[in-house]
Amino acid sequence: MNWHVYIILCSDGSLYTGITTDPLRRFHEHANGRGAKYFRGRQALCVVYLENDHTRSTAGKRELKIKELTHADKCILVTNFGKGGFQELTPEPELVPKLT
Repeated sequence: MNWHVYIILCSDGSLYTGITTDPLRRFHEHANGRGAKYFRGRQALCVVYLENDHTRSTAGKRELKIKELTHADKCILVTNFGKGGFQELTPEPELVPKLT
């Protein structure tokens, strides 16, 4: 099974990192309050980073490595990754604040 590592930009400016087999479904779960407890009190705005082609094991290891990064380093990771591939996950990209 193909696993993905993702980062979601939250309404408070924080970056949430997680893993899933279905990024679109997982984003909608977070956005609708059915995902992680982390989203109680903050809104999931959009997926800003996505890695594909992981096994469950490598996705979990990569998730931990990203979670160890500072917020500034996560912003650099997201900025270097660019915008490709996220329009289908975030239907209103013009509402997404810039990470600078």
